[in-house]
Amino acid sequence: QVQLVESGGGSVQAGGSLRLSCAVSGHTHTIYWMAWFRQAPGKEREGVAAIFTPDRSAHYADSVKGRFTISQDTADNTLYLQMNSLKPEDTAMYYCVAEPGLLPRPLADNYRYWGQGTQVTVSS
Repeated sequence: QVQLVESGGGSVQAGGSLRLSCAVSGHTHTIYWMAWFRQAPGKEREGVAAIFTPDRSAHYADSVKGRFTISQDTADNTLYLQMNSLKPEDTAMYYCVAEPGLLPRPLADNYRYWGQGTQVTVSS
């Protein structure tokens, strides 16, 4: 089992920045992929950034490429999402996710473990 707890959400004006954190506990040594997903009201859940933990290679959705950065700190088992140049369309609930298996499509919704989410609201 893996437990995920997000923090760092909030309200910010367009153009601002936020950093989301995800505390990871449990059988962390089994995790191959970690990612951040988001879901806005009335919209489908979207994978925005994923990281392959063995080599820390990252994948990004086109909608956030160049603005968001995913990273991990293995010393304290924390996943981060640095979000810069935020736009109103980034408003959503953001979820930290983890998967013990290998994923051919790391931004697809195939993750086994999910956190409770943290709300991000960007005003224009």
